[in-house]
Amino acid sequence: QVQLVESGGGLVQAGGSLRLSCAASGRTFSSYTMGWFRRAPGKEREFVAAISRSGGNTYYADSVKGRFTISRDNAKNTVYLQMNSLKPEDTAVYYCASDRSTIVRTTHEAYDYWGQGTQVTVSS
Repeated sequence: QVQLVESGGGLVQAGGSLRLSCAASGRTFSSYTMGWFRRAPGKEREFVAAISRSGGNTYYADSVKGRFTISRDNAKNTVYLQMNSLKPEDTAVYYCASDRSTIVRTTHEAYDYWGQGTQVTVSS
């Protein structure tokens, strides 16, 4: 079992930046594909970004491509989401999740374990 704890959320003005972190428990972090998802008020949970086990492959939703960067440090059991040029429509609760598959997937049903989420609010 994997326990995931997000941090780094907060309130930021449009155009600003935030860096989210997700710390994972256990000694098998490097065997999991990791993803970030978000849920805005009144909307469905949506894919944001994902990264392969080695960190060599990354995938992004079109809405964040060019502004967000996902990365991981397997030695620290941590995955990051650097968010730049934030927009009010990025306001949501952000979740990290882990997937045992060797294939990087972008649907939330594929992910096994989830963190509790961290709130990101972007003011206009």
